[in-house]
Amino acid sequence: MAYVIIDTCTKDMACVDACPVDCIHPKQDEPDIDSVPQLYINPEECIDCGACIPVCPSNSIFILEELPPDKAHFAEINANYFRK
Repeated sequence: MAYVIIDTCTKDMACVDACPVDCIHPKQDEPDIDSVPQLYINPEECIDCGACIPVCPSNSIFILEELPPDKAHFAEINANYFRK
């Protein structure tokens, strides 16, 4: 996994629009958009381009290696979203 979204995500969808490989979910038209607290990056599909980082208004997207220690568990939370 190259990038991780943390709990400060506001689901504004700017990152979804910026992602060239469509790896950030859920999108507006997906059934669980209202039931999840944040967006998630699919670790298998992310191409490490970084397009999502500068457009995030809440600075909620981190490079895996730069996750703050108290937010490190969000790497697993992001990956688990896609294992359901």
